[in-house]
Amino acid sequence: MVSDYLYLMHKEALRRGLSHKTIKTYTQCIKQFMRFCKKDLRKVTKKDVRKYLDKIVETKKAGNTINVHLNALKFILEQVLGKRVTLRFRYSKTPKRMPVFLTQYEVSKLFSVIKNEKHLLILELLYSAGLRVSEVVNLRKEDFEFSRNIGWVRKGKGSKDRPFIIANVIKKRLEKYIFENCVYESSFVFKGRKGRRLHIRSVQEITKKYSRKADIKKNVHPHTLRHSFATHLIENGYDVVAVQPLLGHNSAETTNVYIHMASPSLISVKSPYDNLKKE
Repeated sequence: MVSDYLYLMHKEALRRGLSHKTIKTYTQCIKQFMRFCKKDLRKVTKKDVRKYLDKIVETKKAGNTINVHLNALKFILEQVLGKRVTLRFRYSKTPKRMPVFLTQYEVSKLFSVIKNEKHLLILELLYSAGLRVSEVVNLRKEDFEFSRNIGWVRKGKGSKDRPFIIANVIKKRLEKYIFENCVYESSFVFKGRKGRRLHIRSVQEITKKYSRKADIKKNVHPHTLRHSFATHLIENGYDVVAVQPLLGHNSAETTNVYIHMASPSLISVKSPYDNLKKE
């Protein structure tokens, strides 16, 4: 019976465009709840949910973790099974730490030690366009419009397409690399072994490798370059309205719907990497 409910949840989640990562997390949460509650999900009450969440609180789990369990239960009970449980519990989120970012000098220092062209382009894209590592490894030849100096993230976070800027500093090298390494329009730009898409872990490893080589003492990972992109744009005088669509943040969802209106301002935004090179 549990597997039947999980199957229904999986179908509904796919229909609503939830990411595979979210679906996997929700599935784990429901399985954990069922081990605790031992009731048919259709007979679960609000009191059962409260007891389960309170039990998690007692284990001193982070507020974000508790909220994930709550959201998973709300989804399967209210959205999938149509139960009128009306779960409105609130748990505090874990205070967010300030993200680590590199100074413009540190970015230059990092890139200066990379001699491998593929590795350099990967890290330059993470920084110059503010991309997530998952977005970089999923880039295909067809996602680039060099004539307009933009590329496209297809089905990024929230299953949304969004444009990103191509820094002038890397444009010719990137275009040449794609021409020489991508046969088909659907070819992945950065490939790993056997011509398959490069693994996220590989990007994490090369980021660590070169940050150590550059003697950067900070805890550098691929997302650090994305944080640096946003920070340097703000430092260079661009406001949040210009930066949010480039990052694909949920708070800019309405703006992204009217992306054709944002395009002129998007194209006028220079990558911080271009300014960094001039200096």
